[in-house]
Amino acid sequence: MTVIHTERLVLRHARLDDVAAFHAILSNPVAMRWWSSLPHASVEETRTWVEGMMTPDVGYILHPDAWGQGLAREAVGAAIDHVFAERMTDIATADVDPENPGSIRLLERLGFTRTGSAERTWNIGGEWKDSLYFALTRDAWQARLRTAS
Repeated sequence: MTVIHTERLVLRHARLDDVAAFHAILSNPVAMRWWSSLPHASVEETRTWVEGMMTPDVGYILHPDAWGQGLAREAVGAAIDHVFAERMTDIATADVDPENPGSIRLLERLGFTRTGSAERTWNIGGEWKDSLYFALTRDAWQARLRTAS
């Protein structure tokens, strides 16, 4: 299992002993505002979610207390570095709620470009939400890194 270390973070696969920490976030209505489900009503719901997250995927959600500290940028940037360095894929994609300006800004700052949109992609508690789609190629990421150095 790969573990990625940044200046402030350790990124690793989800584990069952993470359930309590995830539940603190996934049961928080503010944190879940732009997530693809309603806030979790029980620890068991979160346990089921964590079990499903034990497969490879990149996503991010932070407790509101951790917003505005650059943690998502640090984590997503490190994950993209790893995925592209290990040649796991040639393109990274993202599906974002158009009402989530922070996530849109994060992706744009990392070099993602908007590739499209779709209406009514997520039904959350009986309310339909739209999606914006973004992509970042390995070549664009590497060019961005060369420009930054």
